Amino acid sequence: MTSPGPLSGVLVADFSRVLAGPYATMLLADMGADVVKVESPQGDETRTWTPPTRGTTSTYYLGINRGKRSIALDLRHPEDAALGRELARRADVMIQNFRPGALARYGLDAGSVLAANPRSVYASISGFGAGAGAHVPGYDLMVQAMSGLMSLTGDPDGPPFRAGISVFDVMAGKDAVIGILAALRHRDATGEGQHLEIALLSSALSGLVNHSSAYVAGGVVPYRMGNAHPSVFPYEPLPTADRDLIVAAANDGQFRKLCEVLGIPAVADDPRFLRNADRTANREELRPLLVEALAARGAGEWFELLVAAGVPAGPINTIDGGFAAAEQFGLDPVVEVGEGSRAVPMARHPITYSATPARYELPPPELDEHGVELRKWLAGDADA
Repeated sequence: MTSPGPLSGVLVADFSRVLAGPYATMLLADMGADVVKVESPQGDETRTWTPPTRGTTSTYYLGINRGKRSIALDLRHPEDAALGRELARRADVMIQNFRPGALARYGLDAGSVLAANPRSVYASISGFGAGAGAHVPGYDLMVQAMSGLMSLTGDPDGPPFRAGISVFDVMAGKDAVIGILAALRHRDATGEGQHLEIALLSSALSGLVNHSSAYVAGGVVPYRMGNAHPSVFPYEPLPTADRDLIVAAANDGQFRKLCEVLGIPAVADDPRFLRNADRTANREELRPLLVEALAARGAGEWFELLVAAGVPAGPINTIDGGFAAAEQFGLDPVVEVGEGSRAVPMARHPITYSATPARYELPPPELDEHGVELRKWLAGDADA
């Protein structure tokens, strides 16, 4: 029998859709929360985001919606709006990513929900906050552009590029989980709920870390450097006899070991390359020396030799290679959720808990799959 998760007994009213909110609530469900996914009669948009599919179902939708029960509510109808309000009143957590202010007409805004349930944790996810940016639609690609990330991504002489995933939706989802867990602890200690506001742009600027600090603390506007790092070298792909290999010798000790494995120990004593700041400043002189030495073997052989010596290095995989590496390292990256024809292979919860392992009890729900039972429950006794 699966042990109760750390959030067992926590009811989450999930009025979110697409990525940031559903990803957050899936993580909460993995930790044992009872998540009720409220969808419009048309369903979460990601149900239609294809290809690829598993059977006829979008793999995008499947990837972020396990562990939930689905009810379809048309909030424009008074009866459905009343059910939505009752769910919010009973919930420990409500999460939504509607346009700021849009839920007020249904009595599902933060003020109304907290008035009916002062112990509630209400999380709002938006693109640009509820102030002057409230009218701007919030999509990850826009935030990648407007935050400055795209100005950092791509070849120095080429156009800006988006990241290969919706990176700030994912960051905002994780930020929402962090905030919800902190707010639940505060609620349990004081009895007081609160309203959390998570803006993708705020998550982006926090997540840009060293680049944000370069500008805010140093007055430097970072620029596009391809795969190079502005403050560390070597920390990028380097060619070998057959293909590129990531080499990330980020401190002086790692660089000395790198030179020893490559058979060029004297390079580590060269005054131009003694310290990281020296190597970064003189990267154009150092790179050819490393490339010449790496040409003696293939990437796979260098990977084994460098990692054995304690030098961070790795091949550039496709996604299947990433899962294969996780299997090789014993991380068991794939779990099967559901049974029989409903079983869905999914990426494992990202955290391993020694006492309260993640739970994978419900496969991603069909639209309104649990509508009958949830409507009966919401229309009846709150304690039933």
